[in-house]
Amino acid sequence: MRHAEITGWGKCVPPAVMTNDDLATFVDTSDEWIRTRSGIERRHYSHVTTCEMARVAAEHALAAAGRTAEDLDLVVFGSTTPDEIIPNTGSLLKNQLGARNAAAFDLNAACASFLYGLSVATDMVRAGTVRTALVIGAERASWLMDWTRRESAVLFGDAAGAVVVEAAEGETGLVASRLGCVPDTRHTLHMPNWGHGFDRFTDNRVHLSLRFEGREIFRHAVRAMTEACQDVLRAGGRTPADVDLFVPHQANLRILNLVADKLGIPSDRVMVCIQEYGNTSAASIPVALCDALEAGRVKPGALVLTTVFGAGLVWGAGLIRWGSRVEPLARSDAELPPCDKSALEIMGPSIEYYLGSLPQPLRGRGTPK
Repeated sequence: MRHAEITGWGKCVPPAVMTNDDLATFVDTSDEWIRTRSGIERRHYSHVTTCEMARVAAEHALAAAGRTAEDLDLVVFGSTTPDEIIPNTGSLLKNQLGARNAAAFDLNAACASFLYGLSVATDMVRAGTVRTALVIGAERASWLMDWTRRESAVLFGDAAGAVVVEAAEGETGLVASRLGCVPDTRHTLHMPNWGHGFDRFTDNRVHLSLRFEGREIFRHAVRAMTEACQDVLRAGGRTPADVDLFVPHQANLRILNLVADKLGIPSDRVMVCIQEYGNTSAASIPVALCDALEAGRVKPGALVLTTVFGAGLVWGAGLIRWGSRVEPLARSDAELPPCDKSALEIMGPSIEYYLGSLPQPLRGRGTPK
């Protein structure tokens, strides 16, 4: 039976860091408030576009797989913050990489976009439609933040992660997956006035503001992710005791710990990196997977369990049998252009837009350009 092995992986995390203390200079919050409720200590904000972060992550993934862009048959761009909607941003990435032979499309399943994309690409490889695919999860969530809403503004960061999947024999890659959507919960996490459903022919200025109902999301997320993991383990003929590493969506430390506890997976087999990145939405799982590989926590043949939830409320879980290789075949020197601004300076125009004034650290410097 044909399978779709993960043969390459890469990430891109922008250099500008916004700490909890930085946020407290203009949001009614504190380091202690954020840490105790989410586990987040800092997050990274991008000085470049979503696609530029995705390109760097993709270059590293291709190098790790020992492939060139011309080897790709498919590019799946998972994101809620693409650079463009028409045409899709996947086609932009394809062109930047030089993947002249690849089909390309965008996929928006909110934070679950990467896992949904991996499931779609895996099924296409299994069906013989494609042999080699690039799956991206990339977000520039900082661009959407409403700084008057601390319950959501402190949570999100920017990043991109990518994997290459290739046709292979033997049980490898995503061997089982379960995807779904909780009915009648769209209101718990949504962005009004963001799409074609609002009237743009008015005099009113469009005001983007992420609506976030934390308690409802927490409740649904824990149940959905736990049940999804149980389903994929049963489908794969496995139990939590067989899981070598649990890589959950890095959205909230309390949520991921509670899901791990309900599954009976000990903390030493749970990948946690939320403290460094915050919630990077579609990039969360591939970035965490890259960190796990860099730390030597993924062994050849390891069984990796992953799960995610996001706006919709969509959810999913996947069971991944890792291949024999945990070291990249080659390394890329791809990197972002230099950044000469702090995270506060990058976000200065956004802060001033929502709050009407700059935070104390920026006063006297003028609005960053």
